[in-house]
Amino acid sequence: MTNSPYSRFLLVAGVCAALVPFSEAAFAHSEGHEISGFLSGLSHPIGGWDHILAMIAVGLWGALLGPPALWVLPIAFPIAMAAGGMLGLLGIPLPWVEIGIAVSSVVLGLLILKDMRLSLAIAIPLVMVFALFHGHAHGTELSPGADAVLYSLGFVIATGLLHALGIGIGAVDRLPKGRTAVRALGGGVLAGGVYFLLGAFA
Repeated sequence: MTNSPYSRFLLVAGVCAALVPFSEAAFAHSEGHEISGFLSGLSHPIGGWDHILAMIAVGLWGALLGPPALWVLPIAFPIAMAAGGMLGLLGIPLPWVEIGIAVSSVVLGLLILKDMRLSLAIAIPLVMVFALFHGHAHGTELSPGADAVLYSLGFVIATGLLHALGIGIGAVDRLPKGRTAVRALGGGVLAGGVYFLLGAFA
């Protein structure tokens, strides 16, 4: 198992995810809106557990579904998220954003917990709708004076890394009792989503 593709992918995903928090330190002595915009976008998705849970869950669910969902879902999500971010940047309102973000964790967590294997025809639109809410939240929270293009690039890259982490975590499904562990993680995502959903209505 040590030399399997899934093991190598798990290692790479973990390293990539670990590098995200250190990106700001790497550019700490650089100045300008270009750097602040990129770093602001890069750090935004990892600044809130409501985003982190959903984005990791997309990769994890894709890993459970297997190819081609394994690769298609983590591509479809950032594309739709960028579109939602553009709506936010343009000031175009999207109703129930916080509720939509919370519901994304509830639904994805439930899908993982129940090991539900939906077809791509359903899975792709589902994650893309959720991505619109996450993207819109990122777009509306653009830091003043930050570069919008680099900000968007930053949060898309960070999202991809979180998806990769989810895919890497999904590799444990192939281990003894791995399915139980993955379903337990799904339950955790679901619980987190319910917590954020209650907060959205508070």
